[in-house]
Amino acid sequence: MRNWENQNAAVQRIGVLLFESFSNHCLANTVEPLRAANTLSGRVLYDWRFLSLDGAPVTSSSGLQIAPHGKLAEASGDMLAVMPSYDFKRHANTVTVRGLRSAARRFPTLAGFDTGSWLLAEAGLLTGRRATIHWEELGSFAEKFPDVETVRERYVIDSNRITCSGAMAAFDLVMEMIAQTSGEALRLEVATLFMSPGVSAPQNVLLARTKTVSRAVALMQEHLEEPLSIGEIARRVGRSQKDLEARMKADLGASPQTVYRRFRLILARKLVLETELPVGEIALRSGYQNASAMTRAFREEFGTAPRHMRVG
Repeated sequence: MRNWENQNAAVQRIGVLLFESFSNHCLANTVEPLRAANTLSGRVLYDWRFLSLDGAPVTSSSGLQIAPHGKLAEASGDMLAVMPSYDFKRHANTVTVRGLRSAARRFPTLAGFDTGSWLLAEAGLLTGRRATIHWEELGSFAEKFPDVETVRERYVIDSNRITCSGAMAAFDLVMEMIAQTSGEALRLEVATLFMSPGVSAPQNVLLARTKTVSRAVALMQEHLEEPLSIGEIARRVGRSQKDLEARMKADLGASPQTVYRRFRLILARKLVLETELPVGEIALRSGYQNASAMTRAFREEFGTAPRHMRVG
C-alpha cells in the first residue's frame, strides 16, 4: 500500500549536474515539481543545487546560461541527477568518468536524466542494473553497455540507481520521488497544480497509477462544489464501492473519502489565499453546506483556521 502522508519526511538534498547543451525542458520538469512541493507543503522538503564539473557556467541547447552553485568535486547530498541531454557522447570522457565515480561516494543515489544514463554507464555505475535512456539511443546504449539490462521504460528505479528516458519522463520520475518521500497526498496536490486549466503541463501527468483510480480522482475534481457520493463515483467508473475503496487504498494509500476531502480542502485553501470571498461562500464552493463544517475540516487538514491563514 502506498503512503498517503509523511509528516516526518527529511529534507532531500539534490545535486543537478549540468553539461553544455543540457535541455531546459528536462531541467524544468525536474525542479519545478520540487519547487511546487516546497511551496504547497509550506516547508523545504527538497533542496537542490546546480553543479558543473568545474564550477563554470553552462549553457543549454537553447542558449540559457546557468551559473552553478559549485563544482561537482565539492558537492554532496542525497541524490545526484546527471543531465547532459545533447552532445552527451562528447562528455563521456575521462574527466566525467572520474568525477562521477568520485561523486558516487558522496551521493548515495545516482540518477541519469535523459541521456545521463550513458555517462553513468560509461563510469561503470550501472553495471548489473536495469536502466533506460532516451529511446532514440536505446539500441546503441544496449550495444555499448552489454553489462547493463537495457529496458524500454519511461523511468527505472533500481535501488539507488535511477534512469529516465527524457524530459517528459523526468516529470513522471520526480512525481514518483515526491510520492515516495512525502506521500501521495502531496504528489496529488502537485499533479493537480500542473494540470490546472490554462497551464501548460506535461500531457502524460496522471493523478493515479491505475486507470480506474485515475478516473475516480478525475470525477472528484470535476465535482468539488457539488460532491458526488462515493457510491456514485464507483458506479460511474464501473466498480463496486468496496472494490473502488480497495483499489484507491492500494494505489494512493487512502480511502476515497480521504482523497475527496483533500481535493475539496485544497480548493478551499486556494480560495482563502487568493480571494476575498467570505468563509461561508468558500465553504459552499468547496462542497460544504455550512462554514462551521468546512472550518473544522480545514483546521484538521492544515492545522489552522481559514481566517488565521488569510491573516498570515
